[in-house]
Amino acid sequence: QRRFVESGGGLVQPGGSLRLSCEASGFTLDDYAIGWFRQAPGKEREGISCIMASDGTTDYADFAKGRFTISRDNAKNTVYLQINSLKPEVAAVYYCAADWKGQLCSGGHFGGILGYDYWGQGTQVTVSS
Repeated sequence: QRRFVESGGGLVQPGGSLRLSCEASGFTLDDYAIGWFRQAPGKEREGISCIMASDGTTDYADFAKGRFTISRDNAKNTVYLQINSLKPEVAAVYYCAADWKGQLCSGGHFGGILGYDYWGQGTQVTVSS
């Protein structure tokens, strides 16, 4: 069964940092770019960033530049999202998704939810003092 196991979310104080993990199970990430998304209560799911499998090329939404960092470790079949200087407004459920051959990521179209092959179950990030 192909699925993602996401982890790393939790309750963090403002100004803190988190590293979210997205580990693929039942398949290899070698053929997939990976996108990270977030969904806050009452809002649509929005794309944060993506990373290509072939060369690690990344892309970010404008709001994510400078605060979010995506990376991957193909040997561990895992993609990460580092979030720094956390503020309450970044609280959301965070999801990763698999993009076959990076068709969305390479074309600058990673931000929409359509076209991804697999999704993780999400991990909750809460920012509060």
